[in-house]
Amino acid sequence: MSTTNAQPPRADAGPKADVALDLRDLRRVFLPRNNVPVEALAGVSLSVRQGEVVAILGPSGCGKSSLLRILAGLDRDYSGAIDWHVTHAGDEADRRLRSATVFQGDSTLPWFTVEDNVRIGLSGLNVDAAEAERRIAHYLGLVGLGRFRKSYPHELSGGMRQRAAIARALATEPLVLLMDEPLAALDAQTRLVMQQELLRIWGETRSTAVYITHDIGEALMLADRVVVMTGRPGRIKLTQDVPFGGKREVAQVRADPRFGQLESALWRSVAEEVGQSLTQSRGGE
Repeated sequence: MSTTNAQPPRADAGPKADVALDLRDLRRVFLPRNNVPVEALAGVSLSVRQGEVVAILGPSGCGKSSLLRILAGLDRDYSGAIDWHVTHAGDEADRRLRSATVFQGDSTLPWFTVEDNVRIGLSGLNVDAAEAERRIAHYLGLVGLGRFRKSYPHELSGGMRQRAAIARALATEPLVLLMDEPLAALDAQTRLVMQQELLRIWGETRSTAVYITHDIGEALMLADRVVVMTGRPGRIKLTQDVPFGGKREVAQVRADPRFGQLESALWRSVAEEVGQSLTQSRGGE
């Protein structure tokens, strides 16, 4: 198994020419009401290649969601540097978002139809009505909701509502797609179906994505590279290249002996951090 252990200086993605996103020494400290600082992130350095899907694993409270909020621009109270190497071409600078986020919970707006849920994501971009309609039709078709444009969220299943949220994010044609446990609320069967759908969608869009999850199997299924974080304060413990190639079938990958071996190895690494986190929460007892 090819891993990089013990908090490397950075989790390198490869040649700089291929890098989409470069994080250098990110740190985030929260100050709760008791005025005792809580360090969420402690020197996270990570590079993400263009077109790469990077999954981030770690125990609860290790800073995964804090990291995603920083990348999404929702939290600016941090130190360190973020370099976005993905660039716009001239007049397209205001026609795409730098990043778009798909959250764990249902984020569709119940008073809007499916197509209007996607349209509202374009409201801050400089796209005319014809371009907006093209994107709505294209991305709803891509996620299999072309026939449900006029439906309301309450008329859709949980998996279909999450597809609508994914379409809304993709329609902004973001430079980096951020996903915070987007399948966690779905039942087991729907999750497997959606994993295959995400593989198909990413294959067609060639999206660069940062994917937060607690599910080790899901990380191996979807990502090109898995990053394991330590318990709080969050640092990068190891990175693992995923060997299953770009075109994957969920059933075939799960039947691959390497899948079980990698899942077991990653579980041991995460479980070690969970144990340490529990010990810290009990005050070292």
